[in-house]
Amino acid sequence: MEIKFAGRMKDFEPGIFNVLDDRKNERLAQGKPVYNLSIGTPDFLPEPHIVEALAQAASDPNHYRYSLGETPELTDAVRRWYRRRYGVELGADELMAVYGSQEGLAHIGWALCDPGDVVLVPNPGYPIFELGPYLCGADCVHYPLLEENGYLPDLEHFDAELAGKARFMVVSYPANPLGVAAPDDFYPRLVEFAKRNQIVIIHDNAYSDIIFDGRAGKSFLAFEGARDVGVEFNSLSKTYNLTGARVSFVLGNREVVGAFKRLRSQIDYGMFLPIQHAAAAALNGPQDSVARNRAEYQARRDALCGGLRAIGWDVPDSQGSMFVWAPLPVGYTDSVKFCFELLDRTGLLCTPGSAFGPLGEGYVRFALVRPALVMEEVVSAVKASGILEVRS
Repeated sequence: MEIKFAGRMKDFEPGIFNVLDDRKNERLAQGKPVYNLSIGTPDFLPEPHIVEALAQAASDPNHYRYSLGETPELTDAVRRWYRRRYGVELGADELMAVYGSQEGLAHIGWALCDPGDVVLVPNPGYPIFELGPYLCGADCVHYPLLEENGYLPDLEHFDAELAGKARFMVVSYPANPLGVAAPDDFYPRLVEFAKRNQIVIIHDNAYSDIIFDGRAGKSFLAFEGARDVGVEFNSLSKTYNLTGARVSFVLGNREVVGAFKRLRSQIDYGMFLPIQHAAAAALNGPQDSVARNRAEYQARRDALCGGLRAIGWDVPDSQGSMFVWAPLPVGYTDSVKFCFELLDRTGLLCTPGSAFGPLGEGYVRFALVRPALVMEEVVSAVKASGILEVRS
């Protein structure tokens, strides 16, 4: 029998990540070192009180039924968290849980757009921002994030005809992969732009607690009018090192939250109750680890970015997120080829910028997932390899 697959599957062929992973495994099999800075998975452990809350809840047989939504305890914990952390008062009908922002971003388009509708996505940008609307049959149109504009969308000179057609727009700061934070004056302009053009804003706020040099991570919802035009995704994955638990929330405009909740009720029966208990424990419990981990991420950034600059690679400091966005060294123009050469010559594995959209070409992304002392080893390996010697 010949099985025919959907035409869209041509866009899901094994890509650069698979090839790089194979090359990494070859090096490891040969006993060669690998410094894997390609995947943004925290290497910190969750706090003991969170693990204990999960373990205790998992020992209760009554917690293995469908949850059918958020428990009152979790809803209250999220509301208190947003009040305490961001100064935002949320109603119970202005939030819902999803299985990680990745899952939520993949599905929210089904509640907001029909096939052929225009959706605005950042370029460079995290791939799920485009993949989710694409699976809905939307016409995904890139808006450029350029260094000369601080990697912010140029709202003042945005194509008026395009903006008038757009159903929703995905925005994310601190930005993956760019490692930049948006200034406070950006958000009122974004709200005004959305109102003028009747565009729903989807703001991904995964990294507001991994932000450097004394900056304050903000919520989109803290700005006047934001709830009228959109929603925000916020996640426990990076802030509390709970990536595998898949805990994220959609917060903000109650109409959007209500429609998305109605859609997901057809495909989901609610988050596993023990994980809800763990999430509430994370939000209600001591927050010391959040500041401690942020300081460690900054130390890693300083060791990597400062170290690379010291040996001749002009890598700017990340402003926020767990990522560093680095221009290719002088003499290199192809990010994929450079990543292979860098891995072969140094053991350093990073992600080619082209994986994040056409405007990512000419850059690579590093994840701050190894201790500062290892970052110093990385810098030494790059220096010793001679890869930064100017190529004619």
